[in-house]
Amino acid sequence: MSDRQLEYFRQKLLGWKEDILRESRETLSHLQSETENHADVADRASSETDRALELRTRDRQRKLISKIDEALRRIEDRSYGYCEETGEPIGVARLEARPIATLSLEAQERHERRERVHRDD
Repeated sequence: MSDRQLEYFRQKLLGWKEDILRESRETLSHLQSETENHADVADRASSETDRALELRTRDRQRKLISKIDEALRRIEDRSYGYCEETGEPIGVARLEARPIATLSLEAQERHERRERVHRDD
């Protein structure tokens, strides 16, 4: 992968990470400001459900940040854009769609087929 492509993906990953961190700060601010007590049990349940969903979403995004950080490390050591399983280049279109991809499309499909087979056991 060329230096220009690596820099493009580095900027894309950094922007994505910053967006996630900004959303997390907004969520934290929102959760801190929403400490009101609801007199109605249904309102309280609805509020708790919304809060739980928001926290689950933030947890998933926390895991995504670690994957973004891993991709940034791969850019630094110049292993970014190569399949971890085969060593072959990952297509630019796949990286554009999923910049944290570690497997080529073919390797990912094989991995998913194996998961389905073992899940059915």
